[in-house]
Amino acid sequence: MAFHTSLITFLSELRKSIRALAISLFICTGVIFILSPQLLHFVQDHLADKLYFFSVAGPFLAHVKLALFAAVYVLMPWLMSVLWRALGKPFGVSGSELFFFIFFTCLLFYAGTLFCYYVTLPFGIQFLLGFSSEELKPVISVGRFVNFTTIFILAFGLIFELPIFMVFMAKVGVFSRRFYEKNRRYALLLIAVLAALL
Repeated sequence: MAFHTSLITFLSELRKSIRALAISLFICTGVIFILSPQLLHFVQDHLADKLYFFSVAGPFLAHVKLALFAAVYVLMPWLMSVLWRALGKPFGVSGSELFFFIFFTCLLFYAGTLFCYYVTLPFGIQFLLGFSSEELKPVISVGRFVNFTTIFILAFGLIFELPIFMVFMAKVGVFSRRFYEKNRRYALLLIAVLAALL
């Protein structure tokens, strides 16, 4: 019952910030859209082949998606601050603990995205394109490539954040340390499956 009440309080606190977040995300996306050609070149750096588009609006939509992703990336510290402050109030998290959660969540997110871009993404692209042959030639659309890279990078950032959320769940009593120890094998299996899918 206490957890249910805390959850309702969390959702209420989060709702107060949604409008400000949406406006900030819209403005930030618009500003970054100006730099989207440079961002596309940066993302395309690991791909030797040219990108193509198969609809009139294809390039425009790809630039919008890329700008939106970059806006989320830039605003991540604020997004995490809003999330953790909304969580902190109903679950009784102190100010110093909030700073810990916000700082390390952002740190791990950026570490995960950088690891993906510089290590995993080049290997993944090379591996997948390795299946091409004389009969199979890659013709990659700009929209699908932007979707692939942004989702790939974002997923790695979120996966790297999992330890912090596990610590939080243990602190508020959702899961105990014994629960984690008991289900460690399943957690490792899940991580392995996610890694294989990504």
